[in-house]
Amino acid sequence: MNTRFYNIKLMPMDKGTEVIPEGELWVEGSRILYAGPASQAPGEGEQGRKPPIWDREIDGRGNLVLPGFKNAHTHSAMTFLRSFADDLPLSEWLEKQIFPMEARLQEEDIYYLSKLAVMEYLTSGITANYDMYFYPHQIARASVDCGFRTVIGGTLNNFTSSLEQEEENFVELNRFHPLIRYQFGFHAEYTTDRRLLEGLARLAGKYGAPVFCHNSETQAEVEQCLERNKATPTVFLDSLGLFAHGGGGFHCVYMSREDLDIFKKKGLWAVTNPGSNTKLASGIAPVKKMLEMGIRLAIGTDGPASNNCLDMFREMFLTTGLAKLREQDAGAVAAGKVLRMACVGGARAMGLAECDSLAAGKLADLIMIDLHQPNMQPENNPGRNLVYSGSKQNVKLTMVDGRVLYEDGRFFIGEDPEHIYRKANGIVERIVTAQG
Repeated sequence: MNTRFYNIKLMPMDKGTEVIPEGELWVEGSRILYAGPASQAPGEGEQGRKPPIWDREIDGRGNLVLPGFKNAHTHSAMTFLRSFADDLPLSEWLEKQIFPMEARLQEEDIYYLSKLAVMEYLTSGITANYDMYFYPHQIARASVDCGFRTVIGGTLNNFTSSLEQEEENFVELNRFHPLIRYQFGFHAEYTTDRRLLEGLARLAGKYGAPVFCHNSETQAEVEQCLERNKATPTVFLDSLGLFAHGGGGFHCVYMSREDLDIFKKKGLWAVTNPGSNTKLASGIAPVKKMLEMGIRLAIGTDGPASNNCLDMFREMFLTTGLAKLREQDAGAVAAGKVLRMACVGGARAMGLAECDSLAAGKLADLIMIDLHQPNMQPENNPGRNLVYSGSKQNVKLTMVDGRVLYEDGRFFIGEDPEHIYRKANGIVERIVTAQG
């Protein structure tokens, strides 16, 4: 499929968040052929070739095209728990509500529950996610069948997986489909014993691969790790060699100076999840301090059970808004930096460097924002509008790998949305009935 976008405003994000006011973008197959000023688009015979024959030419009507958002931490199939267990602290929420329901999941459930999440990602302008959940092959199937890009993270822990399974998943899923990648990971220090962690460090060394996990999400988690290991989670995990080849942590709320120094020295990614941390009252991550130290940052929604809403617009606003409250500084964490975390930072954290900007040769993962709506007017600064006043209603089109998967409220994912809704509700009904 060859697609030409013309009459657009273009935010390539190859450097900053500057906007090209009269832009054009060409997609040939899954990759971008040209992205830049319309006046500089290649003409007949330029650059040693003719322009493609267009399957579709899209008049952007002055709307904004930019790289898609990357949801750098989520648990997609937890859609079945949306609004099921709310208004509870993390430990009670997990142990008394979430774990008992998850125990009744069947492998095939993950397929449709993940598809439901993919639909929501698309409406929020999210073109890729970093997913952590059970039955990763079902996650992969759901993403590929929808045409969506997913990085699957390992969920190694004491209860539901093993080192052997982790290596098998790494090898198999990195060969599964171009839309799918697999990275080593484990749930958290408090659910994974030292023997497994040391084994995972060896696997990471064997493949030269990064490792990600939940890290320092709550104060209690850090205090309990100090009691067990005489070290914070970051210091303990680093001492085992888990970050020898990079990686990072999700949440990273309660970080000591030593923790932050390790993240800086090792080039680790801190993935902030402000919506989930707010809802569970876990705390506010030191995002301003991380930025000042040059620590790499990305943004995730977390799962739809702890956040309920897979909405990158809300996450962007909370990232800057909570930082301002935490620091008592209205100038903390500027909108442009947050927007780059959501687009560029997320892509790089997930190992998707080919999706981090709009430039010739990059993969065509992009979104079109409808500027012809009141919350996007006046156009004093489109980037700030996205962070401070943008919402899902502004997502006009979402393209992944050169394919339009969502446009003007319609999905093009190979299946009727109503069928997916019926399957998801049927899964919940079965589980709740079994629970009694």
